[in-house]
Amino acid sequence: MDLGMLQIHDFNELNLSFNSLFSERSKMSVRDDLESAGVQISTVHAGAHGLAGQRSASIALSSSGGVWQDKISSWSWMLSGFLLINVIILGCALVSGSVFNGIQVTSDHVQFFLIALMIPTVIWMVFYKVHTFQEDEAVLYKDVHAGPVWLRGGLVLFGLCSLIMDVFKIALFVGYAHCDSPVKIAFPVVQAIFLLVQTYFFWLHARDCVQVQRIITRCGLMLTLATNLMVWMTAVTDESLHQTVYPTGNITQSSCNLTTRVSASSENSSCECSYQACSIFEKAYYYLYPFNIEYSLFASAMAYVMWKNVGRLVDDHQPHEHRFHLRDVLLGPVGGLVLLVGGLATFVVYEVDVVLDEQQKKEAALTIYYITNMVTVAVMTAATVAGCVIYRLERREHAMGKNPTRSLDVGLLMGASMGQFTVSYFTIVAVLALGVDGTVNALNLALSVLTVVELLVQNVFIIEGLRREPHHESRRASIFSNLLLLQAHEERRSSGVLTPRGSIALPVHKPLPWKRKLLKEISAFLLLSNIILWIMPAFGARPQFDNPIGTEFYQFNMWVAVVNIGLPFGIFYRMHSVASLFEVYLKS
Repeated sequence: MDLGMLQIHDFNELNLSFNSLFSERSKMSVRDDLESAGVQISTVHAGAHGLAGQRSASIALSSSGGVWQDKISSWSWMLSGFLLINVIILGCALVSGSVFNGIQVTSDHVQFFLIALMIPTVIWMVFYKVHTFQEDEAVLYKDVHAGPVWLRGGLVLFGLCSLIMDVFKIALFVGYAHCDSPVKIAFPVVQAIFLLVQTYFFWLHARDCVQVQRIITRCGLMLTLATNLMVWMTAVTDESLHQTVYPTGNITQSSCNLTTRVSASSENSSCECSYQACSIFEKAYYYLYPFNIEYSLFASAMAYVMWKNVGRLVDDHQPHEHRFHLRDVLLGPVGGLVLLVGGLATFVVYEVDVVLDEQQKKEAALTIYYITNMVTVAVMTAATVAGCVIYRLERREHAMGKNPTRSLDVGLLMGASMGQFTVSYFTIVAVLALGVDGTVNALNLALSVLTVVELLVQNVFIIEGLRREPHHESRRASIFSNLLLLQAHEERRSSGVLTPRGSIALPVHKPLPWKRKLLKEISAFLLLSNIILWIMPAFGARPQFDNPIGTEFYQFNMWVAVVNIGLPFGIFYRMHSVASLFEVYLKS
């Protein structure tokens, strides 16, 4: 009996010890879980998946803990920056040499240099796709602000037009293959391959925040940026020289050299095409140059944003999706279309009459061109001022946080506008110095002043719109109060028998507040107006050369430099304004 009681007593003590041990381990386990949960909460997480959270924590700790990571990051920034600077400076020297000395440095040398840039860029993009992107923890984050659908869609559209341009170039220079350099055929072939690979690359990976192989990735992206900038620079130079109107009177020796370079830029005079369609292809691909120029700038912007996002740790905050629709918006698109159609008609009349030898028709063409642009710019200025006033009345907060895409948009907008400012201010000084003599010069002066004012207020409107927090869409819907009626209604509808009774859940559109409606109207109007202001200079309208006042005051060489440097930036400003205004429209 005592032995039994002793066994029971020992068993109870053993049970109590096990229970206490289990309780202590449970407390420790709970405490450990709470501590680990606290650590997880404090770390940056990539998404809803647990594995991504663990990976992001390890990336965050490794990137902030070790000094060697900082050294690698600084080395990757420096190496990629030096690569960009050296390529750009070397390219500028080659392009300038081909313009002002077409004997020692020809366009073939420039094209060979571009081929030498495009081939390693394509190789790196393929390497990124098949190797870097496939590594574990390579891309844990996506910058949701980078590479929106409309930007990638514009890249595809401009890339398609650039591809057609390359096809025309190949068809043209095949006719000169028997007497001209084979580089002229190889360049459009390599560029076509480069366009296809790059468009596919940015369509899939424009939002990547790469966490591995940072040195190779940053250098590859800077090589991509440098290649696109060099393609842009070469295309702008060829387009500017092609559109430059040379005076027939007194020309200096340097002007003669420049004229000789332009006449020899297409092909050698002793080399004749082997078939008759060469002239058609030559005229056709010159009209596609503006699309190739815009494609290079779009790709450069996307490469820069992707370069800024290398090694970046972002949160999982997803922005609100903004769908494009024209609901409740009418006056802005209609007014913009009226100006667009009127501008196209003016552009056609101007291009036909300005090349005539009759001075009266040339002045009439310039007068029509100036009046049309003055009306467009004046209405745009009034609409933009109204939009700025509405911004002051709105109580929408500014977007906070780091956003490389928005910073790049603002920087490009301000930088590109400097080109149009330069041309306008040079024109104002020339007209005032020589005297406002005649209707054409008076209109030229008025247009330049209005353009300066319009650029100032439009920059304020666009930048303020990009910095504002987007509006949140609210939808209302009717609710079924009786589930039995809903079930009966669904059964009757599936059997083909509809009854008038019962309610159906349909979304109810809520009208936009008047401030939002006006902002959308203004954004749509400015978008279409900037399109026509892009089309006219991009496709050949050069009133700066057709009106001789700039050449008379600054002399030919100085005026050519001002126009051919400032005008391409002004053209890019209009297209970039279109893209930015589209984003402002979606946010409003």
